[in-house]
Amino acid sequence: MSPGDEHETSGGYGGTGQTRTHLPQSGTDIYGGARRGGRSSSRSLVTVVGVVVLLIAAIAFANRGDDTSTSNDSSTSSGSKPDAASTAASGTKPVQTKANGIPSGFSHDQQGAESAATNYATVLVSADILKPARRTEIVRQVFVADQQTALQNSLDQAYSKDFLSKLGLDANGDAAAGSTYISRTVPVGTKVTNYSDTAATVEVWCTGLYGTAGASSTNPVTSDWFTLTLQLHWADNDWKADSFSQKDGPAPVPGDNKASTADAMAKAVQEYGGFTYAR
Repeated sequence: MSPGDEHETSGGYGGTGQTRTHLPQSGTDIYGGARRGGRSSSRSLVTVVGVVVLLIAAIAFANRGDDTSTSNDSSTSSGSKPDAASTAASGTKPVQTKANGIPSGFSHDQQGAESAATNYATVLVSADILKPARRTEIVRQVFVADQQTALQNSLDQAYSKDFLSKLGLDANGDAAAGSTYISRTVPVGTKVTNYSDTAATVEVWCTGLYGTAGASSTNPVTSDWFTLTLQLHWADNDWKADSFSQKDGPAPVPGDNKASTADAMAKAVQEYGGFTYAR
């Protein structure tokens, strides 16, 4: 995952046509309490806009009255309200089985396809995908059998020894002593653009972290927003990916959070585990 840089993929064999890396300019010190700059002049405008939005929301709420019991009744709906089905939780529990550490055994329906795509997104844009041995396990678990060899070769070329060295990693995808490479994907929502009993196309909107946490890192940990599109097929009694591609955004206006230290970032990624997702 990358804000136009690290893990962006597209094209054939699962969308791994190109991988880009961006290293910050010399002198950049995002650790040690640095803040993102360049936004102080816009804070007043953001505050004013925020107040206006809150006032409009308050007026709208007051005009609604106290009767909210029919909000979910289609017979009283004006038709102008947005459909919340695409974002509301379904109540379906996450799958309980895993293979090679990756969730498996998704239900043979649209929700199962969404859950599969969401869980696959977390491993396809992860630190594990940079490790050759782990990469092979991911490919075998996530993708349909007839795409695995070609995709494996494509990923091996994309994550070459030269590419890994630019990230400060060795040939095994490991960071130097005293540093921790981080790539953690957090799905925000899903959208099914095509579905049948045998195939589905699912878009997964994600945010995440990537970079190297270390005192001497030239690739500090930063955040990103991107959308991963997965083509899925029902095979071997499970949803498997046939291909995938990635594009930037949609991204919100970045906040003004104080950047944590390299030690704090490395500790957080080790202490806070990931999730198994359900639609």
